[in-house]
Amino acid sequence: MNVFTHFRSVVEAVLSDLSAKGILPEGLDLSNIAVEPPRDPSHGDIATNAAMVLAKQARMKPRDIAEAMVAGLEAENTVATVDVAGPGFINMTLDNSFWQARVREVLEAGTNYGCSNVGAGEKVNVEYVSANPTGPMHVGHVRGAVFGDALSNLLIKVGYDVTKEYYINDAGSQIDTLARSSHLRYQEACGRTIGEIPEGFYPGEYLKPVGEMLKDKYGDKFLDADESEWLDLFKVDASDAMMVLIREDLKALGVEQDIFFSERKMHSDGSIDAAVAALDALGHLYEGVLEPPKGKLPDDWEPRPQTLFKATDFGDDVDRALKKSDGSYTYFGADIAYHFNKYERGFNHQIDIWGADHGGYVKRMKAAVTAMSDGKADLDVRLCQLVKLSRNGEPVKMSKRSGNFITLREVVDEVGKDVARFIMLTRKNDAPLDFDFAKVMEQSKDNPVFYVQYAHARVHSVMKKAVEAFADIETSDAALADADMSLLINPSEIAIMRAIASWPRMVEGAAEAHEPHRISFFLYDLSSEFHTFWNKGND
Repeated sequence: MNVFTHFRSVVEAVLSDLSAKGILPEGLDLSNIAVEPPRDPSHGDIATNAAMVLAKQARMKPRDIAEAMVAGLEAENTVATVDVAGPGFINMTLDNSFWQARVREVLEAGTNYGCSNVGAGEKVNVEYVSANPTGPMHVGHVRGAVFGDALSNLLIKVGYDVTKEYYINDAGSQIDTLARSSHLRYQEACGRTIGEIPEGFYPGEYLKPVGEMLKDKYGDKFLDADESEWLDLFKVDASDAMMVLIREDLKALGVEQDIFFSERKMHSDGSIDAAVAALDALGHLYEGVLEPPKGKLPDDWEPRPQTLFKATDFGDDVDRALKKSDGSYTYFGADIAYHFNKYERGFNHQIDIWGADHGGYVKRMKAAVTAMSDGKADLDVRLCQLVKLSRNGEPVKMSKRSGNFITLREVVDEVGKDVARFIMLTRKNDAPLDFDFAKVMEQSKDNPVFYVQYAHARVHSVMKKAVEAFADIETSDAALADADMSLLINPSEIAIMRAIASWPRMVEGAAEAHEPHRISFFLYDLSSEFHTFWNKGND
């Protein structure tokens, strides 16, 4: 049960009854009524602004409406007291029996507690990670992967039909560089000395197994062959090998996605042409000349006619080019085709998780989704800020394996996937995050992972000691659900029950706001309530 949704229905029933009795007018708009926790916990358990919201419509003083509602609210058998505050706010305090019933509800529901059908089965596509397949994933990808995965799981829990997707950027100049770098390692695998890795190539040792794989597949066939003979083959082989590595890294982090969508395939099957044609048919393209980019001098700029998307019609700052001077599509053109493909697959709700360096790309992509769907689809882009790695306050040195960064696997191997996932959600996605290897393993209240783990361990300790003290005791969830809940009356017990009962509302709120960090915050606060209770028990 979402406590606040339940009491909203109680408030609406009371208002409906007052309208039926002629005390309030019929047909009042109740959509702006809020039922939520009071800002000051001393004011009670439930607060509503109903009287304030309806005063103008009803042509009555808000306090008069509030006082008329009191009797109906007090008639609810779980409401202990109802108070009217200030000009007409209503505060309700609930009877202990209401909170005791929530304990039984949790025990009976198990991990399904907090599930709901708010999403009503609507399809949502969540695209996250989508790292270039040019090497192993680095620590920056951890945050986006965890954020996207946690958000997807939240949306599933509240009733959305979610597809978790990875967009493989396996086309473009970075894949050419990967193929050339792999050819170097192929030469090395064939016994040649390659010397220092040239500037602009990928230097990491992770390409050595790729070189071995290419040698096993092709022998020495392409050792001295012209690049035109092997480049396209090596692009496919190397990027496929990198995706195997990336999938393994994601699995180590507890992330398994439903779809891996290839950009390369869109370039070969005409998808981009089709998407651009669809935009053109809707009247959103034209041939024109863009203004020079900011900071460019006149002699640096060559004005020329281009195919432009009318991005400014949909909230962007300037119109955007879809084709380069050589006639090939821009990255934006491919991205439009990809999002158009999502729309054609039935995803009117699309969520993209990007790195903070893509912030300047958000407006144009949102504009494109609105335009291509004729306003039927929406795109929410969430940017994940950088992760700063340190050990006891000192910056962590670069990885030898990757060549220039710390890999995701190195982080997971050292601290474990659960610790890595939790820490990545201890800050909102758009705030920078400090990840200190020493601190995240520290056993103190300052380490949120340990603080929550310690509460969990204490819960199990209670059960273990109960079995030791009472030989015939049954501690299964089913047995505990049949216990006499009326014994739970200590203020610390009630505080824990209140916190637990707020879980369904918190889950729904975190899912709707696309803010999975709220889960970590909730668990820390709940653990704090439990530690307080534990200490009182010891005293």
